[in-house]
Amino acid sequence: MTKWLDSQGIDEDVVVSTRIRLARNIEKYKFPNLIDMEEADKITEDILNALMEVEEKYLFYRNRDLDQFERNSFVEKHLISPNLSEKVDYGSFFLRKDEKSTIMINEEDHIRIQVLLAGLDLEEGWKVCSAIDDELEKSIKFAFHERFGYLTACPTNVGTGLRASVMLHLPALSVSGQMNNIMEGLRKMGLTVRGLYGEGSKALGNLYQISNQTSIGEKEEDVIKKINKIILQIIARERNTREHILEKKGIQAEDKVFRSLGILNYSRVMSMVEAMSHLSNVKFGTDMGLIDKIESKEIVKLMLDIQPASIQKYQKGEKDSDHMIQTDVLRGQTLREKLKILEG
Repeated sequence: MTKWLDSQGIDEDVVVSTRIRLARNIEKYKFPNLIDMEEADKITEDILNALMEVEEKYLFYRNRDLDQFERNSFVEKHLISPNLSEKVDYGSFFLRKDEKSTIMINEEDHIRIQVLLAGLDLEEGWKVCSAIDDELEKSIKFAFHERFGYLTACPTNVGTGLRASVMLHLPALSVSGQMNNIMEGLRKMGLTVRGLYGEGSKALGNLYQISNQTSIGEKEEDVIKKINKIILQIIARERNTREHILEKKGIQAEDKVFRSLGILNYSRVMSMVEAMSHLSNVKFGTDMGLIDKIESKEIVKLMLDIQPASIQKYQKGEKDSDHMIQTDVLRGQTLREKLKILEG
C-alpha cells in the first residue's frame, strides 16, 4: 500500500508528499461525536449514494469489518487518519484504487476528503480534491453559514474546511539547529509544523508536516499559493544548507551516511526511532549523490514499511509476550531483506 508514492513528484529530494484535505458535514445530521449507530449508518448510506457515479474508481471499507492491525496499516501509509481508525463502529472510507484520494466517513466530521500526492503539487491536489467535493455536493447539502462558511466540529476548520499540508525531509536544517526558528516564523505566518502523523506526533526521521492553522477568512486558492511560496523558500534553504554541510564537513557527512547504511544492513534489533534516524541519513546520502545504488523514493517507502503494523504484515509476525522486542526484531529483518534487494 504505497501506490501513491509510485508516481513521479516534483522536488522529491526535499518534499515527500502533498496532502489536501477538506472537512464537510451534512446539514441534516448532528456532528459525529453526537450521533448513534443508526444515524452513522444513514450518513454512510447518503455518501454511498452520492458516489454511485464514481464508485468503480474506489474500494469501500467499513472499520467494523477491519481488525486493529488492518486499520493501523492504513494509518501508517497515510491513507486514513489516526482519528478515523479509532471509530470502529461508525467509521468507514472510500479509497481510490491508485490510493491518491480517500473519502473518510464519520471521522471528526461526516466527510473528510483527502488527496495525497508524491512530491510538491499543491495546485493539482486542490484541483482533484475540489472535483470530489463538487461531485458530493450534487446530491448532498452541506452544513454552511453565509458568514462563517462550511461548519465543522472543530472551530479551526470552519470556513473553507481546507487543510493543505506538505511533508518535507529536512535533515540539514535539523542538524544545523535552524528548525526552531523556522517553526516560530511559520507560526507567525499562520502555519503549523507537525510530525509524521500530524497533530500530536513527533518529527521522526527529520520528517515535518507544514500546514495552515485555520481555514476561515481566506480563499482556498490563496491558501494554496501562500503555502506553496513558503515551501519553495524552505526547499531552497534546505538545499543550500546541504551543500554547505558537504562543502565544510564532507567527510564527516559521508561517514554518517555510510555508518547508518551499515547499521541498517546488519542490525538484528532496530527500534522505530533508531531506524527512522538512520534512514533519514541514508536518504540524505541518496539525494546528495553519495549513494548511487538506491533511489531516494525507495528509502521513503522503507520509512513507511517499517512502521509496526506494516512490518507485522510483511513478515507475518506473531505477537508474543514481549511484543515490543518482537516488533524490533522484525523491523531489523525487514530492513536487511529490503536493502539487500535495493542494493542488488
